[in-house]
Amino acid sequence: MIKGLKICGISDPKTLNYILNHRYKPSMIGFITNYEESRRFIEYDKLENLINIDKKNVNFVSVLVNPNDAILEKIKDLNFDYYQLYDVDPDRTKEIKSKYKIKIITAVTVSSKDDVIKYKEYSDISDVILFDSKGYHKSESFDHNLLNEVPDEMDKMIAGNIQIDDIPSFKNKNFMIDLSGALEDENGNKDIRKIDKLLNLTAKI
Repeated sequence: MIKGLKICGISDPKTLNYILNHRYKPSMIGFITNYEESRRFIEYDKLENLINIDKKNVNFVSVLVNPNDAILEKIKDLNFDYYQLYDVDPDRTKEIKSKYKIKIITAVTVSSKDDVIKYKEYSDISDVILFDSKGYHKSESFDHNLLNEVPDEMDKMIAGNIQIDDIPSFKNKNFMIDLSGALEDENGNKDIRKIDKLLNLTAKI
């Protein structure tokens, strides 16, 4: 069975409340905190209001690309359980984790086997290693077979243009699954019907 589910790129209260009140809630919800190139990016004031709620035992994740000290200081008291870090070296990751007493998801972007082994630099620092594509907000794919030699005992997550109908193929994989673009309509907005389908499907696996 899959180890958990993360729905990423939530940016409005209606969708967030729907997920939090669903019979089969995901284990994590992600919010794009400082990457303005993403259509899922949330301005600070809106983010602060959005996540200042009862999380109902769901972990909230701040998605950050190479965050500077200013944004980290700004969000340090928000209702987050994890920081998901892109483009942050091991020393900086350790510094962030220590200073803010926060759990860390390190995102390793993958296009080749050489990229995959970078996880070893973070395995003693990060709570979860996320293997994602190089596309960032573009929901691009990568060859998941490149992860075959990643240890089963490590807490790991996989992203990169995963579709709802792909979920059953992860039944016997020891991964958490991270979806975003697959849950959106043609205008890039989260689609409640797709989210419902995903949550019900995952509950059966």
